[in-house]
Amino acid sequence: MNKSLVVITGHSKGLGKALLEHYLSLESVEIIGISRSRLDIDSPNLTQVSLDLSDLDVLKNELEGLFPEDSYDQIVLVNNAGWIGEIKPIGKMHPREMRMQVNLNLLAPMYLSNAFIKAYKNHPAKKVVCNISSGAATRPVAGWGGYCSTKAALAMFTMVADKESGASDFRFFSLAPGIVDTDMQEEIRKAAESDFPELQKFLEFKEQGELVKAEEVARKIEYLLSNPEEFQEVQQDVRKYEAP
Repeated sequence: MNKSLVVITGHSKGLGKALLEHYLSLESVEIIGISRSRLDIDSPNLTQVSLDLSDLDVLKNELEGLFPEDSYDQIVLVNNAGWIGEIKPIGKMHPREMRMQVNLNLLAPMYLSNAFIKAYKNHPAKKVVCNISSGAATRPVAGWGGYCSTKAALAMFTMVADKESGASDFRFFSLAPGIVDTDMQEEIRKAAESDFPELQKFLEFKEQGELVKAEEVARKIEYLLSNPEEFQEVQQDVRKYEAP
């Protein structure tokens, strides 16, 4: 029987939780969920790791034990955990929040991707690293200096990893999930318009029902990760493909 391993960061809420629930519905998938909070889920296929990914010293000490050795047909890392951060113009941002955002959105995925490649470079399974990106990686948004910057840097890191992979059996994706109905969108809607000129647009996304359910996005992400041979480009957007 085919067996897969999926490692998901930020699995306790939002898109990460939707991904977790989707993978739990599938057969022969072992899941490692990494978040600060544990979920009240009792499943033999789920291992939860309580870890604050913005604390890089703690993460560094845990890296070697995160990726198990076993016989798998596919091994997937989804760096999903992220934080919109302070929605403030540059000049009003606070250093502590900036540091936490860079740690969580950029450095933690870099640490994890590096450790994942090191752990599985000689493993015969198909290996996929999916870094959850954003349209903000390529479009400057006033008030999102930290978020745009960290997502852009993570996208470039992903493209470099792909360039280095050559003919190896690793695949790398920088995946934009679209406008998903999660707690992050709620945080965005609470911003002050004086700090975030696009506030009205995001209020209208909610009012007009334009936010996509996290469960639908999770299904499309799982399709891409299960069928990487159908997707040649590193940068992907769930809005631009369909899943059967």
